[in-house]
Amino acid sequence: MQHGGSICPEGNRVQAYDAGRTESRRGPLLMLCAVAALLFAILLVYSRTIAFAWDEGFHLLAAQLILAGKRPYLDFCYPQAPLYAYWNALWMGLFGDTWRVAHAVSAVVTAGAILLAAEFLVARFPVAGWRLACAVAAALAAGLNATVVGYGAIGQAYGLCLFLLVAAFRVSVAAVERASPLWSAAAGFFAGAAVGSSLLTAAAAPVLLVWIPLHNRAGNRGAKLAAYLAGAAVPFLPLLWLFARSPHAVFFNLVLYQLRYRRVNWEDATAHDLAVLTSWLVSSQPLLLALLAALGLRFIARMSGWDRAKRAEFYLCAWLALAIGAELCATHPTFERYFILVTPFLAILAAVGFHAAASRLYHPVRPMVPLAALALLLTVPLAKSVYQETAALSWRDLEAVARKIEEVTPPGGILWGDEHFHFLTRRPPPEGVEFSYAQVIDMPAAQAAPLHIVNLDELVRQATAGAFATVATCEAEPEIQQMGLAQLYLHQAKIKSCTVFWDRAPARQ
Repeated sequence: MQHGGSICPEGNRVQAYDAGRTESRRGPLLMLCAVAALLFAILLVYSRTIAFAWDEGFHLLAAQLILAGKRPYLDFCYPQAPLYAYWNALWMGLFGDTWRVAHAVSAVVTAGAILLAAEFLVARFPVAGWRLACAVAAALAAGLNATVVGYGAIGQAYGLCLFLLVAAFRVSVAAVERASPLWSAAAGFFAGAAVGSSLLTAAAAPVLLVWIPLHNRAGNRGAKLAAYLAGAAVPFLPLLWLFARSPHAVFFNLVLYQLRYRRVNWEDATAHDLAVLTSWLVSSQPLLLALLAALGLRFIARMSGWDRAKRAEFYLCAWLALAIGAELCATHPTFERYFILVTPFLAILAAVGFHAAASRLYHPVRPMVPLAALALLLTVPLAKSVYQETAALSWRDLEAVARKIEEVTPPGGILWGDEHFHFLTRRPPPEGVEFSYAQVIDMPAAQAAPLHIVNLDELVRQATAGAFATVATCEAEPEIQQMGLAQLYLHQAKIKSCTVFWDRAPARQ
């Protein structure tokens, strides 16, 4: 008889599962924590060195504005769910309003999401001898993923959403086994908080709403359903408070902007989406993850020795990945980085696929060599991705621009800059500069003013009239020429791909 429960007869497979239920999880959990700590160290080092994404600017500026007493939607344009901005404001209030604080917090919650996803296999994988190996495989599949490293440790909501989604999944699995509806309330809270942090996670909440009562094994289904809905409503209380004060502003930022204005001046958005949705076919990490996850699903479907409840937990990973993935595919335009949100659930399924392949192709009870091979297959593309990022724009480059701004801007002078420069210099942005993407919206001034939107042409007119002492932008040269900034200012300095203009030119007669 083979050992480990993976290819033994049906009765022995079940026996291996039952025996595994009683053995201690302390040792495997400590080893898994050591792996998670290593992955966290990678995330933390990356977060404090080259981690950067352009859209961080308006997220971090929004948090800084909240710290200054302003309210999203009501006092500045912010077409995003609000919780992440408040989350950042909380940590910045405690440790300082710097990008390093936001990055460090994101690295912590991303590492927490990886550990939660991997520990699920230590706790729930039915094949006792492969629990730790599968957990480590899941941690590696998620923690060495180039997209997770690249976007899980920056000043955007991805890291927080990863943690909230995996927490909602883990609590939902526990909720069906317990009579108390409080577990369902907690699952609803985490799912609602994920949606409140990013609308890209909206599809997860209804999946869990259906799954919990459908697979309930203890307590009252109706009570759990009500508890889930009540828990999910709690994270939306700040949004409801904002909505009560300005329904039109909140509706515009969260609905109208997404439906009508998000694709403004993006003529090739459809071609872009098609390129994104097929990119995984030529990228080694996503392709490996998808193939192993598919193999894992096939393995689960064929393992009749697994009880229905256990099988349903792994199928829930597939349903969450499918629902969130479908939403991300429908988002227009979509981006490869959005699919970071399905990575933990695919990683769990991929770990099962890893077990299915390694136990048959290599050895039924010796996973270390296959684990090393998997780590190598994941590390090489990650290293390549990180190396390529070293030549890209970074926060350190933007800090050099901010120092130049401070050097050339007179006391009391008004800066018109990209959101990053207002954040770094702590200079309040003029009206309409808080969210630069809104500047391309063609909207009558009477409608735009209550939404705190100022058209780019109007900002250029204000610059021409002498409203701004300094202008700092990372726009490309054609856009700079179109705005005529070189003719408006006597001096300019180029730092990496950004330009600072200062010292107003005399008005032409």
